[in-house]
Amino acid sequence: MAENGDEKLIAVARHIAKTLGRTETMTDDILQIFSTFDGRFSREKLSSENNNQRGVGVVEDGDPRAGYGVLDLTLKTLDRQISQYVSSDQPIWSNLNDSSEFLDAIDELLATIRDWEPISIENKAIASFLDRADDLLQQAMFRLEYEFRLLIEKSSDSFDLNRLNRSDSVGDNNNNFSSDSEDEDSFNEDRIPVAQPVSDYDIVIDALPSGVIADLHEIAKRMVLAGFEKECAHVYSSCRRDFLEESISRLGLQRLSIDEVQKMPWSELEDEIERWMKGANVALKILFPSERRICDRIFFGLSAAADLSFMEVCRGSTIQLLNFADAVAIGSRSPERLFKVLDVYETLRDLMPEFESVFNDQYCVVLRNEAATIWKRLGEAIRGIFMELENLIRRDPAKAAVPGGGLHPITRYVMNYLRAACGSRSTLEQVFEDNGSDYRTTDGMNDRPLSSTSSLSVQITWIMELLESNLEAKSKMYRDAALSSVFLMNNGRYIVQKVKDSELASLLGEDWLRKHSGKVRQCHVNYQRSSWSKVLAVLKLDSSSLTPNTAPRVLKDKVKIFTQYFDEICRSQSTWVVADEQLRMELRISVAGNLSPAYRNFLGRFQTVPELARNSDKYVRYSVEDIEARVNELFKGNGASAGGRK
Repeated sequence: MAENGDEKLIAVARHIAKTLGRTETMTDDILQIFSTFDGRFSREKLSSENNNQRGVGVVEDGDPRAGYGVLDLTLKTLDRQISQYVSSDQPIWSNLNDSSEFLDAIDELLATIRDWEPISIENKAIASFLDRADDLLQQAMFRLEYEFRLLIEKSSDSFDLNRLNRSDSVGDNNNNFSSDSEDEDSFNEDRIPVAQPVSDYDIVIDALPSGVIADLHEIAKRMVLAGFEKECAHVYSSCRRDFLEESISRLGLQRLSIDEVQKMPWSELEDEIERWMKGANVALKILFPSERRICDRIFFGLSAAADLSFMEVCRGSTIQLLNFADAVAIGSRSPERLFKVLDVYETLRDLMPEFESVFNDQYCVVLRNEAATIWKRLGEAIRGIFMELENLIRRDPAKAAVPGGGLHPITRYVMNYLRAACGSRSTLEQVFEDNGSDYRTTDGMNDRPLSSTSSLSVQITWIMELLESNLEAKSKMYRDAALSSVFLMNNGRYIVQKVKDSELASLLGEDWLRKHSGKVRQCHVNYQRSSWSKVLAVLKLDSSSLTPNTAPRVLKDKVKIFTQYFDEICRSQSTWVVADEQLRMELRISVAGNLSPAYRNFLGRFQTVPELARNSDKYVRYSVEDIEARVNELFKGNGASAGGRK
C-alpha cells in the first residue's frame, strides 16, 4: 500500500512540474526543488515515463481531489495565457516572442487534454474540466485561423507574366512576382493587364516567403493536431484560391459559362481559344505545380491536409479551364471549326501528363478524370466535324453548271480543307484510332461503316469518294459531252495535284493516285472523242470516191464543212476553262498533234487538183499554222481566240 501511495504522489508531483514549467529547463528546475524536500521525489522517478503513465492511471483510485486541483490549476493558467492572445487587437505573428509563447500554450493545452482524456470517459468531473479545455482550445483555434489567414493575405501576390517576362531570372525572390505598383493601378483601375506569351515553362513561383511558409506550417500542425484539419484547409484554400484566380485572370482568360461560350460569335471564340491555350499551359505547367509545392511545404507531414487544401485551391480554376474546353467540344460541328477544335484537343492532350502528375492524390481524382473525359469528348467532336463535312459534300446542290467547265468551289474547298487538316495528321490518326467501332457514315439508304477501327486513311478515302460522286452528278448538268469531260478533267486534275503535294498522298496511297490519274487521262480521251472526232472524220479521204470528176466537188465540200466545224468548236471552246497550265498545254498539244497532220494531208491532196490549187485562197480559209495558232488560244475562258486568214 505504501508503495502504491508513493506512486500516486510522484504522479501528481510530476504533473504539477510539467504544468508549471514553461520550458524543459523550467520543468527540470521544479523537479530539482521537489527532490530537495523529499527523497522520494528524485529526479529519476519524477522524469520516468513509466511513472507518468502509471500515475495518470491511478489518480482516480486514490484521492481524486489532488487530480482535480492540478487540472483546474493547469486550465486556469492556460486560460490566462491563451486569452490574452485571443483578445489581442494586434497580430500575434508581428512579434516572434508572442507567436512562440502562444504556440507553446496551445501545445500545453493539447497535451493536457491528451493526458486527461482517458480518465474523463468514466469520470464526469474530469469530463467537465475537459469541456472547459475544449472551449479554450476552440477559441485558440479561431485565433490561429485568423492569424493563418492574415499571414497568407499579407504575403500573397498574384502572378503577373508581364513582370516575369521583364525579369532577368526567376528564383525564390518574391519581388519577381509582386503586383503592379500603386501608380500603375491608379492609372487604370479597371484594366487587368494581359500577359505576354511564355515560352519557358521551367519556372517555380514562390509566392510566399520562406519565413511565412515556416510560420504557416507551425500553425497548420497545431490545427490538424487539434482536429481542425478541414478548417485549416478551408482558410488556406480560400486565400490561395483568390491568388490563383487573379493570376489566371491576368492571362486574359474570362470566366465564361458553357452557355456563354456556345453563344459567342465564332470570330470572338477563335481569339478566346488562343488565350485559353496559353492560359491552360501556364496554369498546368507553372501555377498549379507551384501551388502544389507551396501547399506541400506548409502542410509538410500532413499529407491529407495538403491534398485537401490543394484540391480546394485549384478546383475552381481547373473547372473553369475544363468547362471552356467542354463548351468547345459540345458546340457546333461546322467544318470550319475543325482547326480550333484540334488546337484545344492537342493542348489538352499534351497537358494530360501534367494533370496526372499534379492532381495525383485521392481528392483530385475527379479533376483528373474530368480532364480525360473532356479530352475524349473533343475527339468525338472532331469525328463529328468530319461527318458534317461528309454531309456538306453529299448535300451540295447542283444549282448551276460552273461556266466553262472550270473548277467547282466544292472541289477547291474540300481539297484545301483536307490538306490543311492533314497538317495535324498525327493528331487525327490518334482521334480516329481511339474511335472504336461506333463511328459510321451513311450513303443514301445504305449504311457504310468506315471500319471497326476507322483509320484516318479510310476516312479520307471515303470523303474523296463522296466528292467524286458529287462531281460526277454535277458533270451531267452540261449538255455538251466534251464540256462535261473538261469539267471532270479540271476537277480531277486539281484533286490529284493537291493529293500529290501533301500528306494526302501517303494516306491515300500510290494505287489511289494511279487510279485517279488514269481517270483524268480517260476524261482527256473522252474530250478528244467528243470534240474533234467529227472534224477528223471530215478530213479523211476515200481514194475510191475521189475520181477526177468528183474530186473537186468532194474536196470543196469537205474543206467547207471542216471550216464550219472548226469555227464552231473554237468559238464555243474559247469560253471553256482549263485552269491548270500544264493540263492546258497538254490538251492543246494533243489536239494539234491529231489535227495538224490530218489537215496537212488534206491540204496536200487538195493542192493536187489543178482546179482547186489555182483558187485555193477562195476555198481554204486556214493554213496549218493558222489551225495550230487557234488551238493554242483555246481554254483561256475569255472568248478571245484569234481568227485565221480570211
